Formats: sequence, C-alpha cells, structure tokens
Amino acid sequence: MKIGVPKEIKNSEYRAGLTPSSVRELKSHGHDVLVESGLGHAIGLEDDQYAASGARIAATAQEVFGEADLIVKVKEPQPSEYHLLRKGQMLFTYLHLAPDPHQTAALIASQAVCIAYETVTQEGGGLPLLMPMSEVAGRMSIQAGATHLQMSYGGMGMLLGGVPGVAPAHVVILGAGVVGTHAMQMAVGAGARVTVLDKNLDRLRQLDLIYGNRICTQHSRGHAVERAVLSADLVIGAVLVPGGAAPKLVTREMVSRMRRGAVMVDVAIDQGGCFETSHPTTHEAPTFMVDGVVHYCVANMPGGVARTSTFALNNATLPRIIALADKGWKKAMADDAHLRAGLNVCLGEVSCEPVARALGYPWRDPASLL
Repeated sequence: MKIGVPKEIKNSEYRAGLTPSSVRELKSHGHDVLVESGLGHAIGLEDDQYAASGARIAATAQEVFGEADLIVKVKEPQPSEYHLLRKGQMLFTYLHLAPDPHQTAALIASQAVCIAYETVTQEGGGLPLLMPMSEVAGRMSIQAGATHLQMSYGGMGMLLGGVPGVAPAHVVILGAGVVGTHAMQMAVGAGARVTVLDKNLDRLRQLDLIYGNRICTQHSRGHAVERAVLSADLVIGAVLVPGGAAPKLVTREMVSRMRRGAVMVDVAIDQGGCFETSHPTTHEAPTFMVDGVVHYCVANMPGGVARTSTFALNNATLPRIIALADKGWKKAMADDAHLRAGLNVCLGEVSCEPVARALGYPWRDPASLL
C-alpha cells in the first residue's frame, strides 16, 4: 500500500505522523511510504533520515495526497487540504469532529474513509491513541498554569508550591482520567494543594488509596464544582466524552466570581471546551482574559513539545497503521472492533454515533459499511 505523510500546517504544529523508525517498520511489511519534504525538520528528523529508512521524499503535500492510499497525519486536515482528499482514500489522524461542523461537512463531501485516533478503543476500555497525548497534555497543563500564574503573564503572582510560611496555590482538576491524573501528579510534585473532582467514585477511591491526604477528592456535582472553582488559583479542565462534545462544567457566571488573576487551562478545548468562556487559542497567542481570569485554551497543547509527542504517538499508532496497510480498512476493521470504533466518516456517511448526535447527522453503524 502507498502510505503518505504530509507536513502539518496547523498553527504552531510541528509533530510528524511517522518517525523514520516507523517508516522502516512499514517498509519491512512491503509498503511504499511517501513523506513530504521537511516533515520532521523542526524536531530534528531530517529528510535524509527518512530516506535512509526507505521513504520517498515528495516536494509538496499535493504530491503526497495525490499518490497515497492511506494518509497518516497528527491533526485534522485544514481547510486548504480538504480538496486534496478523494473518494475511498483512508485518512488516519486526530479529527475531533463533534465541535467542528465545517470539517465534518468537508469530510463527508470528500467521500474519504476517515478514522479518528481519539475514538479507537482497547480491551478493558480506554482510548489508546488518545492516551499518550493526554499524558503529555495533562503534564503540560500544570506547567502552563504555573507559568501563567506569574504576574508577567497576567496571573495573580503566585508560586504554585509556595514557600515555607506561605501557602501553596490551590489547583482544582475537573476529571480524573488520563489528563487529570497526569496533571494531578505534576501538581502534587510541585507542592500545590490539589482537589480532584470526578463522577466515577471508584476512580476517586483508587486515587485516594495512592495519594491519601496529599490530595482532596470530591464527587463531581454542580455545587461541588462551583465551590471548588471559586476557591481555586488554577483550574484544569480535563473532562472527556469519547467522540462527543465536552460538557460545560464552569459557567460564565462562575468565572465572574473567581479570584482576579486565577488561571484556567482548558485541556478539553479540542472537544469544544468545558468552560463556557473558552475558545481555541494557539501556542503563539495562548491566552485571553475574561473578568480578570486568565484562560489558556491551546487546541494542540502536545504540539508545544512536538518531539516527545511525536515519538509517544507513534508508539501507539504504528500497530494500527500496519493493520490498515496490511489488510485494507475493511478487513482490518472486520478483524478488530476496537479499530472499527475509530471510523468517524466513511464514504459520505457519519459512522461515529456521538458525532452524528452532536451535529444532527443520521448515524450509520460502521459494521454495516464493511
């Protein structure tokens, strides 16, 4: 199969869909890999490394899209790339369609087979292709929050861990999944006072057994969220509805009563955000203010540590890429219901139920498309 990897063009996005070692593995399976020149230059992966691993180097994205049967990316296609997709071509990348009606309409019109990293599942639950980037984003959320608590970044001028004789910052984490857990680990390590809220009591019990009185766990209800947020110096939004839009847990009215100079980091912004006052930002202009509260809503947070993120993502995606390339999408998905869960838009139909529900499209069971 011909596998194409275009360079990412989203603002401040430097991750690469494949590393040279991943190319070598695909070549060992007999596949032809075409990568756009400069694919990994920003993170120290040069064209000659890709060529030495067996890839062909293309001058333009148009050449990559034009030849490839399977397109492997990191972020969703941008508007200038929509017309490059063609009927029956496979696209394997993060899509986050529920809050993005324009992209969804474009993918439907393309008639491509669009498989989203973020809805592929695994045995025992969990989202294995979202997990590595959630781990990165969770850890980065505390770094970003600590930085923006500094006065020079608009914050109240508070050191996350405090110093002897001065209380540490209060960090409130909404959601105890992968993002929330990694944010919690970083916040506890920095010496902050940490409150974690989640609807899953079993998960809260697990965290309590591990961290004990180093954290406070609370069942996530409206009043508990409001009380925690109003006492917070830093709020991390770490909720996820697989394939669907994030619930709005923090209202504009709550934000208006928060401490001036507090910081909110909305890691759920890819799925529409979990704060009513959120809108997507970029690494170049990561924050904005609402009622004196700093909002950090970068839609591709792991892109800020693009080299680490690229290798972490490839560790998870490569086995699925090999399956799609070795078998073709129909056979690969017939053999693996977890991979089939990643099918979001297929030959003009929406095949991910949460996306169909969020955007008002009829849903087509992916099993019926095989």
